[in-house]
Amino acid sequence: MTAFEDRLRRAAARTEAALDAALPPVGEDGVGRLAAAMRHAALGGGKRLRGFLAIEAAALFDADPAGADRVAASVECLHAYSLVHDDLPCMDDDALRRGKPTVHVAWDEATAVLAGDALQTLAFELLVDPATHPDAAVRAELALALARASGVAGMVGGQVLDIAAETAGAPLDADAIAALQHLKTGALIGFAAEAGAILGRAAPEDRARLAGFARDLGAAFQIRDDLLDVEGDAEAAGKRLGKDAAAGKATFVSTLGVEGARARAAALADRAASALAPYGSRADALAAAAAYAVTRRA
Repeated sequence: MTAFEDRLRRAAARTEAALDAALPPVGEDGVGRLAAAMRHAALGGGKRLRGFLAIEAAALFDADPAGADRVAASVECLHAYSLVHDDLPCMDDDALRRGKPTVHVAWDEATAVLAGDALQTLAFELLVDPATHPDAAVRAELALALARASGVAGMVGGQVLDIAAETAGAPLDADAIAALQHLKTGALIGFAAEAGAILGRAAPEDRARLAGFARDLGAAFQIRDDLLDVEGDAEAAGKRLGKDAAAGKATFVSTLGVEGARARAAALADRAASALAPYGSRADALAAAAAYAVTRRA
């Protein structure tokens, strides 16, 4: 295990513990059933890259680790909600996620919709709770930034563009794919790093630098996902592969080819790491995340 992988693993363990504490307990009634679906969706899987970015960015600006863990749990709740809804029959209709049955398969569609809704609202509850930061202005900034990253001007807007592109049937060019992926994937990853800077009361230029770093990292990460969809291992990925090609979806792989997509991802990762130069060795773990984004196997 490399030093970065160990750092990622430790951040994932912190995020998992914060999620476990924040999620409602499982019970026998209807709410308990919903809690079980939420826990199924949010716990026990994933790389926790978004949580890692929040924790490492917060450490870069000397923020309280306990608050960082809550921010990490928040962004992972938001991400989990998006995956639950993404897997629904009306969206991608997937039966497997992180090596487990998707929520609508394990329960039903109505429970999956509600579990996603509940995870989304829990994400904001975590941010605005005084336990995350004593300054209400900081908590408000966190909530505002997450709303912008996850709504019409962010993740949800990207999903709409993705659906529209499939419906239109006309292939997107590289610029349109970049814009779509910037919203659908990059905005929330950008929030994760910027949130750590907000928590640490960093200067506006530092917040912008961290958000830009993470957006480039997120774009590289998404291109690597596209590559793995073509040449990856389904068992390692824990989900169905080859679905982009089967759906006729435009990606950087279909537009630029495998080598072109790989080169674009590498350039984005290099630019992401370069953005951290002002912080020197203190940002080594964050810079290593950029390399990991384009070399990971799952």
